[in-house]
Amino acid sequence: MYMNLKIKSLNNELTRFILVGGINTVNYYIVFLFLHNVIDLHYMVSHITGFLVSYVISFFLNTYFTYKVKPTLSKFLKFPLTQVVNISTSSLLSIVFVEGLRINSNVAPIIAVFFTVPITFIVTSKILKQ
Repeated sequence: MYMNLKIKSLNNELTRFILVGGINTVNYYIVFLFLHNVIDLHYMVSHITGFLVSYVISFFLNTYFTYKVKPTLSKFLKFPLTQVVNISTSSLLSIVFVEGLRINSNVAPIIAVFFTVPITFIVTSKILKQ
């Protein structure tokens, strides 16, 4: 029974994490497209800026909604650790997709997201649930 409750809790958190991730992806992509296509910034500058904006939103959505914990300054300061792998992997993959595989720079960051979600979930839960 304990194991069943643990799995159910994990599934609820994972579902909420994916929902928050979807919201963050939309936030990121709107900022990215605006900066890259309207302001005409380089795709990597647009990518990093969009990531930073969605990062702050992600912290609050994940503390209040996904893990239902109180946001603290300590957690906020540790939260970047959850994104180190995410930003480095997504940035590297974006470069590989755009420069190496010639995938459209508007699409490459979205493809990269699918590689980073599982790792980010594990790291985020460890940091925010301390």
